[in-house]
Amino acid sequence: MKHRAVGAVLFGGGVLLLALAAGLVFVVKPAMTKLPYDLDPTTSVAEAKGATFLQITNGAVAINQADLKSTVQVTPERAKTAALSGDLAGDTVVWRVGQTVERTDTKELVSAYGAELALDRVSGAAVDWNEQFLDESGAPEKISFAGQVYKFPFDSAQENYEVFDRDLRQTRVSEFKGTEDVDGIEAYRYEQVITDEKLPLPADRVGLLLGVLAPGSTSGDVVYSNTRTVWVDPVTGSYLNVREQQKKVLVPNVGTPVTLLSADFSYNDETVASSVERAKTSRGQLTILGVYAPIGIAVLGLVLIVVALLLSRRSAPAAPTAVAATPAAKPAAAPAAGPAADPTPTRVDQTPVRDDEREGGPLTDEIPPASTNWKSDEPTVPTQRPAQGESEKK
Repeated sequence: MKHRAVGAVLFGGGVLLLALAAGLVFVVKPAMTKLPYDLDPTTSVAEAKGATFLQITNGAVAINQADLKSTVQVTPERAKTAALSGDLAGDTVVWRVGQTVERTDTKELVSAYGAELALDRVSGAAVDWNEQFLDESGAPEKISFAGQVYKFPFDSAQENYEVFDRDLRQTRVSEFKGTEDVDGIEAYRYEQVITDEKLPLPADRVGLLLGVLAPGSTSGDVVYSNTRTVWVDPVTGSYLNVREQQKKVLVPNVGTPVTLLSADFSYNDETVASSVERAKTSRGQLTILGVYAPIGIAVLGLVLIVVALLLSRRSAPAAPTAVAATPAAKPAAAPAAGPAADPTPTRVDQTPVRDDEREGGPLTDEIPPASTNWKSDEPTVPTQRPAQGESEKK
């Protein structure tokens, strides 16, 4: 009975462990492969050596050369995320993003922008949200973000993705180019190539540039090219490294084109190291909770169930064993004709009395044959009756 109770407890524990393993795989891991609501702010720094760039200081327009430093900070907007409703509630997070570009020699600000956008928690792609905006000049403008902006999907695929370009305000294809090792992580490398596309700049801004850099021209365009290469952790979709080879050229209708920007930005070593470390930490958590823990818990649950079944089998009452029928002994062969042998053993100190030595008489068979086995001097024991002839002689 005790074994049966222990077996029931072990069986229940094994079933619970199997349910827990399934929960880790089908509930916990999917919850972890989403952008969290409580994401810590992150900062990435890219540097460009010997860049050529347009700098406007107190209304003065100049083309300068120096090393540049680009800093991008991403901060989750928890209150705005919590206020989302409809299809966005629960599946979307709101991020505030800010970027500054400054000279490393003088620390002067060259350019800056701010933005707010909503991202799908699984794909990392921008979604339609009526409060999104982009601010490059101090006056926020409505803009429709789309595609991948600051990260790729969890479990990124070896395929092409649409990636948003802030200068064009549109997406362009980023092609999968292969895998490369980035500080111990096998990263997917994607490349987006933009070649000589006109930027959608306000006419007054272009006119200002033309008046200073291309006197005599009456119109013109700013032509933009960029080769954007991103190394992505395929498990988390986070950027491990980014390189942008940007070029912007003012092309007037009269005169020589003027280069406004020629810079090769890449993450610095500290940003690559911190990005890789975050990816490794996230990967480790996903591996433990999504692979190792479910397997270990499931194996333990199965062991408990097997032990429980063995204990239950051991405590079960044994089934009655069928006794094979013993064949009836054959009757002994009939003895040869003659007097039947007395089955009662005869004492060795007494001569047996044979029936054929007795003389017949009416009381001959009244005393059972067994009485002939007893002979005693005790008065309580009856002595053998003498034969009829002997009595007459006496």
